[in-house]
Amino acid sequence: VQLQASGGGLVQAGDSLRLSCAASGRSLSNYMMAWFRQVPGKEREFVGAVQWSGNWPYYGDSVKGRFTISRDNAKNTVYLQMNSLKPEDTAVYYCAARYDVSRYAYTDIRDYNNWGQGTQVTVSS
Repeated sequence: VQLQASGGGLVQAGDSLRLSCAASGRSLSNYMMAWFRQVPGKEREFVGAVQWSGNWPYYGDSVKGRFTISRDNAKNTVYLQMNSLKPEDTAVYYCAARYDVSRYAYTDIRDYNNWGQGTQVTVSS
């Protein structure tokens, strides 16, 4: 499955932004989908993930209560709604997929074998 992330940009602290991850090649119906982010010199950080049905999303501690993951399997697209953005949210955001229909909470980059190209999010103070 090929993934294409989009929606990044430059915003101010407190603003909202919605990222999209569109898939092609295969249906995402049987995939667990995740978002990670990375800043230069640091490891890629888990942001959140959602299993195939859209239920039971889970999030990294740094974004809980501010970010929401959703998916539209009919459109083969996953979204990351980011509210109350902070300068420390500045990063390149990547979407990732894992062929899996379980409810297990996969949070490690090694758990995912399909990655999009990343989209830059910059939050100014």
